Amino acid sequence: MVRDFFRLLALSAKMDLASLLRDTSTVLFEIFTDIITSTSAIMGVFLLAWRFDGIGGMCRYEVLFMLAFATVISGLYMIFFGNNNGHISRRIGRGQFEHMLAQPRSLFVQLATDGFYPFSCGSTLIFGVITMVIAVANLGLALSLWWLLAVVGYLLASLAIVVGFMYLAGCLAFYAPVQAEEISSHVFSAFEHIGRFPLSGMPRYLKLPLLTLAPSGLLAWFPTLALLGRPPLYWSPVYPLVFATILWIVTLYYFRKGLRYYAKTGINRYTDFGRR
Repeated sequence: MVRDFFRLLALSAKMDLASLLRDTSTVLFEIFTDIITSTSAIMGVFLLAWRFDGIGGMCRYEVLFMLAFATVISGLYMIFFGNNNGHISRRIGRGQFEHMLAQPRSLFVQLATDGFYPFSCGSTLIFGVITMVIAVANLGLALSLWWLLAVVGYLLASLAIVVGFMYLAGCLAFYAPVQAEEISSHVFSAFEHIGRFPLSGMPRYLKLPLLTLAPSGLLAWFPTLALLGRPPLYWSPVYPLVFATILWIVTLYYFRKGLRYYAKTGINRYTDFGRR
């Protein structure tokens, strides 16, 4: 399984690079549009923070760091889950899940490698990392190896939470394929839009749901303040990791349950939209 995992990652990367190199103008156009999209996604909140010298007790460059963190998460998501292996409800709801079940590879390996686009989707990640470096330089943080490892850990935890909620919601497509076909996409959009805004100025009764039931605050806001040494609500800095672990235990339980239901009943629906 490990050998297949890395071999399929390399194959996906090779195909992604080949698709870009077919046409230089396409490469430049994709990179340019990704940079424009990433810039526009953070400029609204950052200009607001710049105008009022911060938001909710966070200074300008703390807000910029949070926005950069969210952009890096978006870049990682696009690189590893860009082929509907993240928007899992689409594959289930469209009756395309049999394509994966018929392959001589484990379902885990297919889901983990099918959306690997390091070249065509890498510009968002690079933009996020550059923005994060600018924010850190202006904050004057004393960097250490442990702090950098903590950044990586929070990035992985936030990514796991986003993907975990998309898969948990996507389980509904086993039971209602037409109605729930795009539910994973709506979950991702909710994280994208709400997760980029600092929650520091909000009252406690609004923060709690955004850190538990609909945890958009765990995308970037909580990790940012934890990395700055002041975790929100005085909670433990390891809360995102604990939340991600519990979320994936619950998600795997319901995904397996939905898969068993799918194996018994099937889906009386098929569309070839989005398949190669």
